[in-house]
Amino acid sequence: MNPISRSHMGYYHDISEYYDSDAVDFDSRYWKNPVLQQIRQSFREEVKRYPARTMLEVGCGTGLDLVHFARTHPGTEIKGIDISGEMVKLAQKRIDQSGCSNVIVKKGIVEELGKLFGKDRFDLIYVFFGALNTVEDLNKAANHLKESLTPGGILVLSFVNKWYIGGMVLEILKLNFRKAFARLKSIWGGYSPVKYLPSHCYSTRQIKKSFSGLNLIKFTGYSILQPAWYYIRINQKLGRFRKYLWKLDLLLNHTFLRRFGEYTLFVFQLGNNPHQH
Repeated sequence: MNPISRSHMGYYHDISEYYDSDAVDFDSRYWKNPVLQQIRQSFREEVKRYPARTMLEVGCGTGLDLVHFARTHPGTEIKGIDISGEMVKLAQKRIDQSGCSNVIVKKGIVEELGKLFGKDRFDLIYVFFGALNTVEDLNKAANHLKESLTPGGILVLSFVNKWYIGGMVLEILKLNFRKAFARLKSIWGGYSPVKYLPSHCYSTRQIKKSFSGLNLIKFTGYSILQPAWYYIRINQKLGRFRKYLWKLDLLLNHTFLRRFGEYTLFVFQLGNNPHQH
């Protein structure tokens, strides 16, 4: 694999610093957000549909999912990477406390998979909550992921969606036009109103193009009607009504509207030509 250029490292340095500072209270913020927890559990259930002897998580954060799968898949070898050294430290601490011996974590980026793991290949690679939105070149990242799969291997990938119509409408109603259309720019600033994150939002078409050559097994949209996890006050006001919006989102995933949620999740397979959904 090609070495990482200095310009690439400058880009990734900024992202690493962002998540280093984000790591401090990452877990506490997560456990206060039931919508975020519900989405994560849905992502996990999708991963569990596919048997795997070896798994890799890209963008593992504080290791929530690494340890979860290490426990649910004790016979599976699980590895994780994250760009943030602080996140990796927290993930390693969680692994040590769990006592799981089938999981390891390393600091790194997608472009360094060959350097980090040599000729290792994975039956399943998953990315939760849009870690691939922060890669510098999605096409190149896709190639690295393809090269890291075993024959018949599975990719379960989530992305921050470029065309989140519900969010655009909510921000327009709040007269926050700049935020309403921020995702449409070539560089998106991330979720934080006070910190800038170099990143990109992708449409369904862009993602399918980047991962062309793989078989698309499944495509799902999240937070189509249910407000996104970061609309905390709106979700609190909705209360129990949130569960009905979640169920409506499930129904809307049988329509073209699945393209317009806050997140999109794709399942791709290398070879084997599975049935497409």
